[in-house]
Amino acid sequence: MDGRVVIVTGASRGIGQRIAERFAAEGAAVALVARTAAPGTSALPGSLDEVRERIRAKGGRAAALRADLTAPEDIETIVARAEDALGPVDTLVNNAGVNFYGPALDVPARRYAVMFQMMVHAPFRLCQLAVPGMVQRGRGWILNITSKQGRHPLGPPYPDWASDGCVPYGMCKAALDRLTTGLAAEVHGSGVSVNSLGTSGLVMTPGVAVVSPHTPENVPVEDDGAMAEAALGLCRAAPGSVTGRIAYSMEFLGRPFPEGPWALSSTF
Repeated sequence: MDGRVVIVTGASRGIGQRIAERFAAEGAAVALVARTAAPGTSALPGSLDEVRERIRAKGGRAAALRADLTAPEDIETIVARAEDALGPVDTLVNNAGVNFYGPALDVPARRYAVMFQMMVHAPFRLCQLAVPGMVQRGRGWILNITSKQGRHPLGPPYPDWASDGCVPYGMCKAALDRLTTGLAAEVHGSGVSVNSLGTSGLVMTPGVAVVSPHTPENVPVEDDGAMAEAALGLCRAAPGSVTGRIAYSMEFLGRPFPEGPWALSSTF
């Protein structure tokens, strides 16, 4: 990925951090986007400054761009700031996300709005800002981080979904996948690839640990780093050659993964 300029949202910790550091190790210059700029300013571990310094310590290039994806005015500046710092953006990873568990009928309007703003509206607008330049240059890669929770429940009956508590989150991820397939169709032939990537198993990120501190029984845990490797595979492909895919990490990598009821559940 030498010479690439990549934007990764939600890059201060978790999957976004792993993707950013993996891409940087392959030669990309990475614009790190998140709300937590400095250590100690969030209840969760991880910050943009820490990720940037780890990348630079290994000889990579990175810029820390503090932005709140629930604030439309911040979103409008991200692509321009990334290009001012690192050059024309040719890769965008829409990773930032949030989930509030609970029965769908009890989800407060504000939490519902925050989920859609961060995981639907922000990625859509960032694509609008970044893709025209990619089309003009004849190459680009969009990667939307999705989830198996975006798939439709199988039933009735619904034994694996009764206490899921993730209906709005699944709605957001389903919308994100539709953005992937629809935009891939619109820009097909331009050299711009648009794909979705989700986890195959549980990834115990700092955010997940807050809402689910213990690994659920009988739920497979994904190989550490699988998401970053799968993201690299999708974004390292030749321009426009792999597009319109909704992939899951372990399956995409061809790694063994246990079969079970979770394969059709919304656990991840």
